[in-house]
Amino acid sequence: MVTRIEREIEVQGNDRKESLGLLHVYTGDGRGKTSIALGTSVRAAGSGLHIYMIQFLKSGETGEIKTIKEHIPNMHIVQYGAEALREKQAKIFDFNGLKNDTGSTKFKFMPDSEEKDAARMALEHATHILKSGNFDLLILDEVNVALDKELITMKNFREFISHNKNTEIICSGRDAPKELIDMADYVSELSNTKHPWQKGIVARKGIDY
Repeated sequence: MVTRIEREIEVQGNDRKESLGLLHVYTGDGRGKTSIALGTSVRAAGSGLHIYMIQFLKSGETGEIKTIKEHIPNMHIVQYGAEALREKQAKIFDFNGLKNDTGSTKFKFMPDSEEKDAARMALEHATHILKSGNFDLLILDEVNVALDKELITMKNFREFISHNKNTEIICSGRDAPKELIDMADYVSELSNTKHPWQKGIVARKGIDY
């Protein structure tokens, strides 16, 4: 139900960077978890904040990578999928298909056993970024999945978070562990009411990746 406003309401905001340092968790089986993180990063960038995004379990060029690299100078993005660490973009995408505009982009999902070292390295890198104090917003894309699969442990994540002072942290991905949810200040769970996959429509460039 929409809240009806009968008289003027003034809400005080806080512009100080010292107010940063809260933990967000975006989870659930619905679409939009990474999109929420990216939307927040655009808002943050426009306010002069410095953003660092680490993508766990992901590899390959996507629309957000191109946009960030070309248009958002105060934001950095790195991928820590096992294939990304091998610098294998051609293995992930059928670039011939893209060049011929056949719509035949292909994705690979690597076995959990191959992703474990990459996930550990991603959390180590995140710790370095957090301890540096150089960034106002740190996004850990798909870290919820890495935690759920036990590619990294909650013990190691708690150690990571213990270094936080004034960095806002976003964790995205399905199946966020209860302990992470309990730690968080913001929690949103996206449910899947309808999805084009249910009609056999595959992921589309520019919309889904």
